[in-house]
Amino acid sequence: MVPKLLRVALVATLLPCFALPALAADSSLVRKSIETYLAQQIKGLPGKASFSVGNIDASRLSDACTGFDTTMAAGARPWGSTYVLVSCRGDNGGNGALRVPVKIQVVADFLVSARPLTAGQAITEADLGHQSGELSVMPTGILMDKEQAIGRVLSNSLPVGRPLRGDMLRQPVVVQQGQSVRVVTVGSGFQVSSEGRALANASIGQVAQVRLNSGQVLSGVARADGSVEIKQ
Repeated sequence: MVPKLLRVALVATLLPCFALPALAADSSLVRKSIETYLAQQIKGLPGKASFSVGNIDASRLSDACTGFDTTMAAGARPWGSTYVLVSCRGDNGGNGALRVPVKIQVVADFLVSARPLTAGQAITEADLGHQSGELSVMPTGILMDKEQAIGRVLSNSLPVGRPLRGDMLRQPVVVQQGQSVRVVTVGSGFQVSSEGRALANASIGQVAQVRLNSGQVLSGVARADGSVEIKQ
């Protein structure tokens, strides 16, 4: 027969091996935190937005959490199939952040070509049409505001009804190599104009090099009116 004191010591030794696992956080509370966060996020999205939350494995978060912080991971897509990170407030945060899959759907109007367009063509309002669709299945960089396209130049030809993307368009060339250009030097309280000759092509906002009549070469920024601005 095992002595009573030995039995007590043996039980005390074995108890840690049979300790109950820590309780997990309430998945319904985690879901509520995610839904509250996403409801705020989609307010800034275009068109009509909605979301759904995937499976939540709350076992990685402790039931001692005093609340939950939900964020969108850096680099995560703003819509489509993506995920959010949920972390615990209080009790050392349990086992760290929980990654939960979510799907954000956005139905909105986007720009399409209203007629066949040719590479090198400057876009006018008559060239543009609108179409409604789910943005998550559309190409990245799709345009929704006509002001983002009007006046830009197409890099490639498009058939009718093709969605327009930002990488299809470029600013028009406003400074041509060899042409005479007006050079505007702007400083604190003064503005001086002179004439020069462009050494290379430049689009709006690009750096343009100009040789002045004196022979001096200066660099400035090409403006929409074809002049080159130099800030002192």
